[in-house]
Amino acid sequence: MEGQAVFLPKYPENPTPPSAHTHAPTDPAPARRGLASLPVDEKTVVALLVGGVVLTALLAAVAVTAISVAVATVVLRSLLRDQHRR
Repeated sequence: MEGQAVFLPKYPENPTPPSAHTHAPTDPAPARRGLASLPVDEKTVVALLVGGVVLTALLAAVAVTAISVAVATVVLRSLLRDQHRR
């Protein structure tokens, strides 16, 4: 049995070694400042709503124009293809 004792692990006497790094007390974190509050009145809200409506209308106009150009292109290609077959 002495041959088997060679393979047994040897545990240290103190299983938790002392910490190499000691934590020094730090200053408390500085107080965070919030964002500056902006004065919001009725004119600002109305301006934002009007701007949103205008931008939405422009986007819709661009989309409708793109779709109509695509449809016109398909129709013209179809007409030209029919004309070349004759």
